[in-house]
Amino acid sequence: MTLMAVDYHTDNLRVTGYLADGSGGRRVPGILVAHESFGITARVKGHALALAEQGFVAFALDLFGKHDLDLEEARRQTSPFFATPGFLYARAAAALEILANQANVDAARLAAVGFCLGGVTVLELARHGAPIKCAIGFHPGLKRPTGSPDGAITAKILMMIGDLDPIVPHEDRIAFGQSMDASGADWQLHVFGGVGHSYTNPEIDAHRLPGFGYDARADRRSWQMALAMLRETLSTP
Repeated sequence: MTLMAVDYHTDNLRVTGYLADGSGGRRVPGILVAHESFGITARVKGHALALAEQGFVAFALDLFGKHDLDLEEARRQTSPFFATPGFLYARAAAALEILANQANVDAARLAAVGFCLGGVTVLELARHGAPIKCAIGFHPGLKRPTGSPDGAITAKILMMIGDLDPIVPHEDRIAFGQSMDASGADWQLHVFGGVGHSYTNPEIDAHRLPGFGYDARADRRSWQMALAMLRETLSTP
């Protein structure tokens, strides 16, 4: 399986995403992959390849136009997405359109998965009514960007967090559940006991951030849960 770099534009910014085609020439579901605040990394590309190996076409979007950011630059790049209404959604929607227009993608069977900031990204796609069947988040923040819309959500929602995650306090979990109920969504919030933020990222431990840490067991279990959700929602048009 190989990755193909795809250059595209979003609000006048030239960005580069990566496409992994596991279709074998058939029309298959397309999966959008949304990165952490570090931007596109080898790990994100690996997730796209892993999804392609499952028979999907996966597209790793590029929110920043910059890849492999350090911690301070990641924070600077992330901040505007929470302060500017519609900004995060617009960047994600541009990438979803690229995915939907691929020759081997069945545009009636799209999904989105995201990690950390990417989890917020896929939730915004669902809240804006983007044509996705499900939104899956690994250790997402649950705080909503400014201007995040209320309204019906038709995509199935699966968010997976660690119980010790300082980014997702209990009040955010409660607010998330209330917003999902108000939207009429089919939703799940899975909590891994004894697990912190960024549990899928083996490189996070080097930053020594309190409450952050890789957890191999949660990483493995969350991936299997995500694949089960994808199969459930994308098996038929």
